[in-house]
Amino acid sequence: MATEEELASVLEGVRAAVPALRRNGQESEQRRWIVEENVQLLEKAGVFRAAVPRRYGGLDLDVARQARVISEIARGCPSTGWTSMVWLTSTWCVQLYPDQAQEEVFAGGSSRVSIVFAPTGRLTPVDGGYRLSGTWRFNSGVRGADWDLLAAEVELPDGTHQELVALVPTSELSVADDWHATSGAGTGSCTVTATDVFVPAHRTVLLEEAMVAATGGRSNTGATGRNYGLLGYVLSGVAAALMGIAQGAYELFLERLPGRGITYTEWTDQRLHPVTQQQLATAANKIDAALALSERWLEVLQSRADAGEQPTDEEKAVIRGQTAYAGQLAKEAVELLYAASGGSVIRSDVDMQRFHRDIQGFSLHALVQLGANLEVQGRVLMGLEPGTYFL
Repeated sequence: MATEEELASVLEGVRAAVPALRRNGQESEQRRWIVEENVQLLEKAGVFRAAVPRRYGGLDLDVARQARVISEIARGCPSTGWTSMVWLTSTWCVQLYPDQAQEEVFAGGSSRVSIVFAPTGRLTPVDGGYRLSGTWRFNSGVRGADWDLLAAEVELPDGTHQELVALVPTSELSVADDWHATSGAGTGSCTVTATDVFVPAHRTVLLEEAMVAATGGRSNTGATGRNYGLLGYVLSGVAAALMGIAQGAYELFLERLPGRGITYTEWTDQRLHPVTQQQLATAANKIDAALALSERWLEVLQSRADAGEQPTDEEKAVIRGQTAYAGQLAKEAVELLYAASGGSVIRSDVDMQRFHRDIQGFSLHALVQLGANLEVQGRVLMGLEPGTYFL
């Protein structure tokens, strides 16, 4: 477990990098991938050691501390924050694999891993493992990742199917230069293809078992403190990224405000306008409310992990709803600030418009769709079954 001094060092490094992350935002969007300076600054700060187990030289940050790091990065650049969230949460997922796979991934103490949950590939059993073929879209961060986690189906002898997640070196994949998007343009969420790639058995886990951290062949099976509920853990990172984007937009709004009037009116100082004051206060309260709500699900995840238990299905369902709602609050805060920023905000060299577009796009991700997640939460609040195993 990381010490407070180690955490403080990572946060200090990230905060020092924020001006550069913002400065590089427009170029990252134009390149459709975050500039290398961003990656190197975060590497230097120790970010990519955050989710690596202590026994491999990592920092082993808990879920709440990882969330703080992700939010700080997203405060500087939404695309870099989102990509870092993917790398950190996916790196943690490697702890669900047998020790042999963990040793391969974590050997250097710092690692970047990407993931696609959609099972759009096919695994064929062969001696010693599987052959993997398929294509996966929206593979955020794959252009800078060392490894990729790819969900795929395998047909069993009785004709039924199972979903496995294969751990594959990115060097064995084909990455298409096809990421052209209006939101999260810097994430490089390209399409990857595997063509008859051999995957050793120790680099696969059953998705259903991974969801409850019940995979075998690893020394940390049943260990306390870090065996979080998988989806709740990932969603906490997603929510942290969205809340960080909102905090960044709040800061950008305040930076642009001095000296601004309201065109075609007698208001020469927008700060004195009551509506602007109300908008800013409302945005601030939405961000603070999201942060306060996050403390509830982070406490559930950590207390269960500390006890060596998984959250109950009911707790997992509530976490789905709470993380999505916090993301909605963050999005609404950005929308308010954007709408109060005047016509010049649409210029491509004004950072606010990119924060606005990016959070709109990220909020469409299937994992944070508000309606679907609130439905799952609402079902358990009424004493019904969650209606999905994806918890």
